[in-house]
Amino acid sequence: MGSEVLVLVIIFGAIFGVFYLYFSTRNKERLALIEKGADASIFVKGKQHAAPTWKILVLNLALLLMGIGVGTFIAILLDEYTTLGDGVYPAVIFFMAGVGLYVGFTQTKKLVD
Repeated sequence: MGSEVLVLVIIFGAIFGVFYLYFSTRNKERLALIEKGADASIFVKGKQHAAPTWKILVLNLALLLMGIGVGTFIAILLDEYTTLGDGVYPAVIFFMAGVGLYVGFTQTKKLVD
């Protein structure tokens, strides 16, 4: 019982630590830039021409699901017509899901630019 609680405390502590470091460092950097007289518009730079977040999420999710579907289809074909066995399913599905995410990443870069 005690070890489960300890694991949860460590996990939540690590998550809190990462967010705390991120926000405190960002705050210190911004304060240093303001003290030097930098313009405050640099904090929102790049967000003015960005595509809406929902479009990026839909594009990446659609391409991920298409990659999983194509990976499943290819895995069925390989299992049926070769002697590779059932181990080919996770390999091909994960590979095609990765290809789908990469295509989504490149398409998102085109969408944002």
